[in-house]
Amino acid sequence: MAIYDYKVLDRKGNEVSMADFKGKVLLIVNTATGCGFTPQYKGLEELYQKYHDKGLEILDFPCDQFGHQAPGNDEEIHEFCQLKYKTSFDNFKKIEVNGANESPLYTFLKSQKSFAGFTGCKGLFMRLFACLMDKNYKKNSNIKWNFTKFLVDREGNVVERFESTVEPEKIADKIEKLL
Repeated sequence: MAIYDYKVLDRKGNEVSMADFKGKVLLIVNTATGCGFTPQYKGLEELYQKYHDKGLEILDFPCDQFGHQAPGNDEEIHEFCQLKYKTSFDNFKKIEVNGANESPLYTFLKSQKSFAGFTGCKGLFMRLFACLMDKNYKKNSNIKWNFTKFLVDREGNVVERFESTVEPEKIADKIEKLL
């Protein structure tokens, strides 16, 4: 299967075909509104403003699997993002990214790009934290925390995975190359 074979739900529960995004560069992110990484919404919005007209789409999938840091319903999450971070990209329906109820889209994404490693100043903390949750965390493709990002090219190829510790602005050059 290819990424364009999947369907997802928008925040109102309407089915959206990933094929609707053919020809676009995609940044697919599992997010949370009450996480230490939540301020990354600001950087995501900056990327969206800078590159949307050139073909970038940000697909925001709220996920409550990590410390229950995405409370509220889909509309409340959307309002929070718009009010607090002035986001103009849309949020999709809240999903699970690991386990028996994980979104098939995320099953696909993880099959394409496995865990990429924690970096930056928060990297050490996240390595220790992840090891407490799963001693073999480095050896599986599970999403480790909120704000894991997948970059998809215009042909639907998953080209890179960025873990939570990678700030959105650090991805700008990679997006530019794909645009």
